Amino acid sequence: MNQFGLSQSEHGTQDILRRSMGVKLLVVCGLALVMTIPSFFVESLLSERTARAADVVKEISAHVGGQQTFLGPTLAIPYTLAADSKHGVYLVFPARATAAVQTRTEERRRSLFKVPVFQADLKMNASFDLAGVPAAAPEGAQLDWNRAELILGVSDARGAQSDAIATIDGKSVTLAPARISAEMPMNPEEGQLSTLTLFGTGVQDIARPGAQFAVTAALRFTGAQRLALLSYGKTTRLTMQGDWPSPGFDGGFLPVTRNVSKNGFSAEWSVPFIARGVGAEGTAGAMRSLDATALGVSFIEMADPYQSVTRSLKYLLLFLGLVFLSYFVFEVTTGKRVHPAQYVLVGIAQVIFYLLLLSFAERMGFDWGFLLAGGATVILLASNAGWIFGSRLQGFRSLGVFGLLYTLIYLLLRLEDNALLVGTVASFLAVAAVMYFTRRIDWYSSLPGSSLSKPSDEAA
Repeated sequence: MNQFGLSQSEHGTQDILRRSMGVKLLVVCGLALVMTIPSFFVESLLSERTARAADVVKEISAHVGGQQTFLGPTLAIPYTLAADSKHGVYLVFPARATAAVQTRTEERRRSLFKVPVFQADLKMNASFDLAGVPAAAPEGAQLDWNRAELILGVSDARGAQSDAIATIDGKSVTLAPARISAEMPMNPEEGQLSTLTLFGTGVQDIARPGAQFAVTAALRFTGAQRLALLSYGKTTRLTMQGDWPSPGFDGGFLPVTRNVSKNGFSAEWSVPFIARGVGAEGTAGAMRSLDATALGVSFIEMADPYQSVTRSLKYLLLFLGLVFLSYFVFEVTTGKRVHPAQYVLVGIAQVIFYLLLLSFAERMGFDWGFLLAGGATVILLASNAGWIFGSRLQGFRSLGVFGLLYTLIYLLLRLEDNALLVGTVASFLAVAAVMYFTRRIDWYSSLPGSSLSKPSDEAA
C-alpha cells in the first residue's frame, strides 16, 4: 500500500492508463482541438486587415467615382395632373439601343493595399419612335413637350473625365445638369433613377408626338471595381471590351457571349423587350424595376489574399489533426516517445504559418506567400521530427509527408467547387494510412520507451 491507500497493482494500472498508447492518442486528439483556440486570434487579425482594405477601397473610390452605373439616352417629359396640379416626369425609352464600352484598368495602391480602377469610354446609340406616345400616362396628365429633355445618368458624376457629348439627328450638343432632375422621385423605393445624377439637353424642337430621331452619346468616366449599364432600350445590345484578366459578370442579365484571357476580356449582351421586364414608357415611379436590368462587370482580383487566407483557416483543424497523427505514427513506429509539450510546439508552428501566410500574401500575392510560408513551416516541422526522433532519415521522411500535406492545402484552396470532395477523400485516405501503419499495435500496451514496457532493475 502507498501513502494514498492504493495497492501496488492498482497504482501500476493507473500508471499504465496514463502511459498507454490508446490514452496517448486521445490526448493528442484533445491537443489538436485545444490548438484551434489561437486560430480565433488569427481570424480577428485577418478581419482587421480585411476591414482596413475595405476602407482603402472606399478612400480611393471616393476620388475616382466608385462603382459606376450608367443610364443611356432616355426622353424625359414633364407633366401636370389637371385634377390636383401635381407634377411628374414621363419617361420614354428608345425603341432600339446599342452601346459599346471600352475599359482600361490599373491598380491604385495605398500602403500594402491595392484597388482596381478603370477608365471607360462609352458610346451609346438610341433610336426613338414616338408614335403612340403617351400610351401609359396617368389619367388627366398633360405632357409639356416644350420642356422635353434628353437625359443620361451616372451613379457618381465625380468620375467624369470629359464633357458628355450627344449627337441628335446630326447635331452635336454638350450635355448639362438636367433641368428635370428636381422633379424626379427621390424616394429610394421609386427606383434606381433616384440614385443617378442626371444630365441632358432640351429636345423640344425634335421630340414631338409621332416623331422619330436618333441619338448618339459619348462619355468618358473613371470608377473602381464595377461598371454597369442599365438596359435603357426596349431592346438593348451591349458590347464591352477591357484589359482586365479576371472579370466577374453580374447584374440582371449575363452576356450571351464572352471571351476571357490573360490579356483581357470581351463580352456581348442582348436583352429583348419581353425579357427586360420594364415598360417602354411610363412615369418615373413606374420604372422601379429598371435597376434589375443592369448589365455589369466587376473587376476582381484572381486571388484575393484575404479571401484565400480566410478559406485556408477553415481547414486548420483538419491539418492540425493530420500533422499530429503523423507525429503519433512516427512515435509508435520508431519507439521514441514524444512529450505533449512537443505536440503543442508543433501546433504553434502551424498557427504561425497562417500569420506568415497573411503577411507574405499582402506583399507578394497568395501563391508566392503560400510557397514561402508553407515551405518554411514544412522544413521546420521536418527538422523538428529529425531532432525528436534522433534520425536524419526520419527527418527526410517527415519532409515528404508534411510537404504532401501542405501541397494538399494549396490544392484545396485552388479547387474551389471540388475542395470538399478532395478534402474529404484525402482525409479518408489519411485515416486509412494511420489504421494501416498501426494495425499491429496493442493499444492497451504501454508507450514505446516507457519504463513499464520492460522489467525494472529492482524487479529483476
